[in-house]
Amino acid sequence: MTTILKETMIAGHGLMKNKPCSVKFFPSKTGKIRYFVNGQDFFEADVDNVLSTDHCVVLGNKKSKAMLTEHLSAALAFCGIDSIDICMDEMEVPALDGSSKQWVELFKNAGIEKHLFEKKQYYTVKEPVYYINGKTSLVVLPSDELYISYAINYDHPDLIRKWVAYNPKNQEEIIEARTFGFYKDLKKFQMLGFAQGVNIENTLGLQDEGYTSPLRSENEPIKHKILDLIGDFYLTGVNPLNMKCQILVKEAGHAVHVKTAKMLKSKLIECK
Repeated sequence: MTTILKETMIAGHGLMKNKPCSVKFFPSKTGKIRYFVNGQDFFEADVDNVLSTDHCVVLGNKKSKAMLTEHLSAALAFCGIDSIDICMDEMEVPALDGSSKQWVELFKNAGIEKHLFEKKQYYTVKEPVYYINGKTSLVVLPSDELYISYAINYDHPDLIRKWVAYNPKNQEEIIEARTFGFYKDLKKFQMLGFAQGVNIENTLGLQDEGYTSPLRSENEPIKHKILDLIGDFYLTGVNPLNMKCQILVKEAGHAVHVKTAKMLKSKLIECK
């Protein structure tokens, strides 16, 4: 069980509604990642508590919900934090820079409790877990180590039939990979009431050629897909970075990540 050493907080604006919002984090010994929104009863960061994946991951219960949790979940996974209380004053977490970078920095500055004599637990699956539907597929296979490969095929000259593999050497590039979208679609989404807080600081815009801002690393959009996957799979209750599995993904998104995570949750077993 790993938590932060001291209370910390961060503020910003929501990506969807652009409302000011802040989040406070408290050390916890419950062994759970718990959300408290506007003083309502808490709910856990669990794949069974996913309410929606339409534009972002929404967690919650009948009384309250938390929107855009995926980058925060990924940051908790990268920091190995599995016990923390998250208190929000609005239903949306701050967009920050559209990646997990500032979340990770926040937790490291607060201090992360390390148990020197606690053996790290690893998990795998006995048999393949998969979701396949047309051009989309997500397959989880037993393995001796973690391997993640993510393939995409977007209508953009840099992102046609491309793939990126996760490894410890490119972890920082994945942590700082920003959310993205086609710039030509932004006004349409905003007219529908979404993406009100999108700007060039928190979202990488895909143009007909190039991007609205310089890339932080090569294939940044694909690395962000891996970031989203790690955040979504952490909702199984097992840190995906501690999975001894091959995870092979092709043209998926939050909806497929979550559907597969629901199947995966009951299939994970501790490695002996």
